[in-house]
Amino acid sequence: MRTVPPRSLLDVDDLRPGELVGVLDRAVAFRDALPARDLLAGIPVLNLFFEASTRTATSFTLAEQRVGADVITFAPGASSLGKGETIADTALTLHGIGVRVIVVRHYESGFARRLADAFEGHVVNAGDGTHAHPTQALLDLMTLRQEFGRFDGLHVAIVGDILHSRVARSNIVGMRALGIEVTLVGPPTLLPPDFGAGELRIERDLDAVLPHVDAVMMLRIQGERIASGLLPALDDYTQRYQLNRSRLRALRDAAVILHPGPYNRGVELTDDVLDDPRSRYVAQVHNGVFVRMAVLDLLVNGAPVVAV
Repeated sequence: MRTVPPRSLLDVDDLRPGELVGVLDRAVAFRDALPARDLLAGIPVLNLFFEASTRTATSFTLAEQRVGADVITFAPGASSLGKGETIADTALTLHGIGVRVIVVRHYESGFARRLADAFEGHVVNAGDGTHAHPTQALLDLMTLRQEFGRFDGLHVAIVGDILHSRVARSNIVGMRALGIEVTLVGPPTLLPPDFGAGELRIERDLDAVLPHVDAVMMLRIQGERIASGLLPALDDYTQRYQLNRSRLRALRDAAVILHPGPYNRGVELTDDVLDDPRSRYVAQVHNGVFVRMAVLDLLVNGAPVVAV
């Protein structure tokens, strides 16, 4: 008889809409009153980060500690994967040692899926290539609900390098599942006209969009996009798509500004944006710990979730 593999979170659509909201409810409960540190007592959780990370790695570590897990962190460069061992070999070894949860970040899209297929435990995708970053999307959704008390009817603009953004892709999945209207804004080289197969609204004029949204999410612009020719000139990008003091005046007073970090001052946004009272960057980072606690609890314990 074929057994059901342990549940993993590889992208937001691994959660049904009711479960998605339930995870957010659980995260709010953890934020309001931290649980006893026994939810994952004695469960070894391995943090396997092939890419540098500050916010996500630290947030996961703190979340794991708060639910009582046995936290294991090591540099993958020193692992056997760098010596010719396959993912399946590594997964077998880690499970044999006793690891039951792997939190993985990797530069290759699909790596988290390949690991989950080989590992007899739970895998949490902490970002794979340009594919997905589900817990970032969940913390963004938690921040939006914290601000507005609802999802249905909200309008969010995501601005920047959407083509290469795993954050944007996971947010699009989660937002659309919960009834949020999403508008994507960016240049054709970073946001092709066929992105999303025509199911998403695409705009090129940020100034025309800003007055009509409840939230704007700015994405980081990486220098390699300029070097590769996808952006002919940084000045042209900032003129058209940078959120700055002038554009802040077009944003409604009740709107909020999101950014997954790390941000580039003077590129996709200016210091005026970070100082603006509508910026929710700190709230996003804060909420990340509680979202990750809720995800670990759900995967390991099958924590009950209730749709609202």
